[in-house]
Amino acid sequence: MNDTPLLEGRNLHVTHRIRGGGLFGSGHVYALTGADLTIEAGRTLGIVGESGCGKSTLARVLVGLQRPTEGSLLWEGKDVWSMSPRERRSVLGRGVGMIFQDPSGSLNRRMPVSEIIRDPLDVHRWKSPAERAARVRQLMDLVGLPSSLADALPSSLSGGQRQRVSIARALALDPSLVVADEPTSALDVSVRAQILNLLLDLKHELDLAMVFVSHDIQTVKRISDRVITMYLGRIVEQAPATRLPDDGRHPYTRALFSAAPSLLHPTDPIPLVGAVPSASSPPSGCPFRTRCWRADDTCSTRMPAYDEVDGDHVVRCYHPIESSTTTTELLREASADDNAATAQGA
Repeated sequence: MNDTPLLEGRNLHVTHRIRGGGLFGSGHVYALTGADLTIEAGRTLGIVGESGCGKSTLARVLVGLQRPTEGSLLWEGKDVWSMSPRERRSVLGRGVGMIFQDPSGSLNRRMPVSEIIRDPLDVHRWKSPAERAARVRQLMDLVGLPSSLADALPSSLSGGQRQRVSIARALALDPSLVVADEPTSALDVSVRAQILNLLLDLKHELDLAMVFVSHDIQTVKRISDRVITMYLGRIVEQAPATRLPDDGRHPYTRALFSAAPSLLHPTDPIPLVGAVPSASSPPSGCPFRTRCWRADDTCSTRMPAYDEVDGDHVVRCYHPIESSTTTTELLREASADDNAATAQGA
């Protein structure tokens, strides 16, 4: 049995240089800082966090669209960015499929459906033209698109149909891994469940590994085997999906999940004071400390290391939450800290 992960990221950083004029000069945006993650064959990794936390940047790194400023990306144990450009295109182009957030923007509006789906097959010179045409028909049937749409342009399709075309294109070369970046957020509520169910069916039918990026907490929990929480470009917690949200140990994870609507476990959200800091000037130490009700002077010294709190559950926090602590207790704790800060300021 091969125990090598399908895809592995080690200490991944993405830093963008910004050029400014006047008094401020130039600087840097720290889009991704020290990300470590492992994707196993046939398993789904969910990534959650607020807008701007680095989810999409990490997704682009995983499919090779963004080269990390620092760190390593390993495909079956081999460093992707140490490969020749030709080998890298072959490995990632065939091994990884990408489903983008907005199907309207990711599809060529001048190409009919059949050509869009066939495009990866043509680029990689997959088999014969006749076999490519047969593969397109097979893929359309696989994602629930009628053959009558083969010559249709994207503009004549519904949002759900366009996303089905995107999914078919992502599966064209029979990849081992599919990275889905907010695949349902641009769709009407009525079709989101259909696309989500399609992805779940394909995952099991094709034995796919999947990275599912979303701000929809309940969707991520439903589709994932393991979940990563990101904040300001950093991974702050990793745990099996079965342990979240009730056993999240990082204060940000618990606050994030408490804000997700739930009919089974309704509760008030844990309040977070202030806005997310700028990625160009992040706080020292733990990036969440400026909004965390548990923060103290220790949190400003340096970024906490990963702490294994329970088997394959790891968290980066100086004051992790105990497993037995309920969301209601945390709500009272956060509210008491907020009231104390207000009284002290007065």
